[in-house]
Amino acid sequence: MRIALALLVLLGSLSVSASSVFDDMKVRAEQGDADAQFALGYNYYAGKGTPQDYKEALKWYRASAEQGNQYAQSSLALMYKQGEGTPQDYKEALRWYRASAEQGYASAQNNLALMYDVGKGTIQDYKEALRWYRASAEQGYADAQSNLALMHYNGEGTPKDYKEAVRWFRASAEQGYASAQFNLAFMYKNGEGTPQDDKEAVRWYRAAAEQGYAKAQFNLAFMYKQGEGTPQDYKEALRWYLASAEQGHAKAQFNLGLMYDEGEGTPLDDKEAVRWYLASAEQGHAMAQHNLALMHYNGEGTPQDYKEALRWYRARAEQGYASAQFNLALMYKIGKGTPQDDKEAVRWYRASAEQGDAKAQFNLALMYNDGEGTPQDYKEAVRWYRAAAEQGYAKAQYNLGLRYKNGEGTIQDYKLAHMWWNIAAANGQEDAKNNRDNIALDMTSAGISEAQQMATDWMKAHP
Repeated sequence: MRIALALLVLLGSLSVSASSVFDDMKVRAEQGDADAQFALGYNYYAGKGTPQDYKEALKWYRASAEQGNQYAQSSLALMYKQGEGTPQDYKEALRWYRASAEQGYASAQNNLALMYDVGKGTIQDYKEALRWYRASAEQGYADAQSNLALMHYNGEGTPKDYKEAVRWFRASAEQGYASAQFNLAFMYKNGEGTPQDDKEAVRWYRAAAEQGYAKAQFNLAFMYKQGEGTPQDYKEALRWYLASAEQGHAKAQFNLGLMYDEGEGTPLDDKEAVRWYLASAEQGHAMAQHNLALMHYNGEGTPQDYKEALRWYRARAEQGYASAQFNLALMYKIGKGTPQDDKEAVRWYRASAEQGDAKAQFNLALMYNDGEGTPQDYKEAVRWYRAAAEQGYAKAQYNLGLRYKNGEGTIQDYKLAHMWWNIAAANGQEDAKNNRDNIALDMTSAGISEAQQMATDWMKAHP
């Protein structure tokens, strides 16, 4: 604002002819008038009344800056920082920001603080950053108020203080600064530095969202979707997810796809679901990759395409997600979208199994049991059957009972076989009931009683 006023004062006294104004400005600048030098530098920088010329802008900004013009000093610093009209030079940028900041120019104080904050042109120094952010913030500079709040929130250069963070975020937010509005909403949502208040969170998320702040649009949509701080409204949720998604927000794209997929706030539309899952998946969103793979696998919203399903399962699997690793292994096992490959199936079953996926543990046990994609190894089969069985997976409990019955990969133990078949039968595995009853014929009454007690104890420990 001060720059604009300085320019208006200068230009107001000149001729209405653009060329005459520029010529007169140049004459005054060449005579050493610091304000005219600054204005001339600005015209060259912005290409007003003359072709844009960064070197000339730099020349005249420097001439004015060296006479102490705080606006020229700040503008010169910016050109050094961005490498416009001169090689990029953070030290020179720091020097001129400081010159302007020491004269009290709030914008320069904020930019000087930023240099200290990130360590450009100087060593990183949070205390100096805090000092200059505060100097600027206390003049009402919204950007600095928001940055100062962040320092208090993160405990950088000062002890962590959520109340001070709320204070400065609010000061900035009330001036319409979208980032501060978002952060203030976040603090109300989480009850940090202020009592938890979903209604206030919605208020400030909306303020930022209406300015096009994508993260705020996403969070506001979530509040409408969940009915937090506002009545549940799927149409409003859809509206704000869309606004955020169109700006490339990956989570919003996924959630928007999910709403089309489930018909929430809009008629069910598999094609739109695929469209938004794809947009999100291409940014690496794991759940979007998983859902997109399912859509291709089942031919929903897109022609059935096992190769595309495999591609997206792999993308998610490589991020370490157990369910995708299991599905990828299954596709290799049955040869869908790829040549059948037991070794790859074993590889991905193991990756999923090691994360505790019971189905993967069971299938990996089967691969060891049958020697598919790996040498036959009953001990490894028993290990993975047990891992799945302990999680309540009935098929694994049944097969583990078989291993104990036959003494394959473990010592033969009718009591343990009876125990696991008893548990599997209770979990709905019909064949287990027959096997339990048959093996009981070869057991003593005491052995059966002990096996039953073992099964009872296991069930109590695994409700």
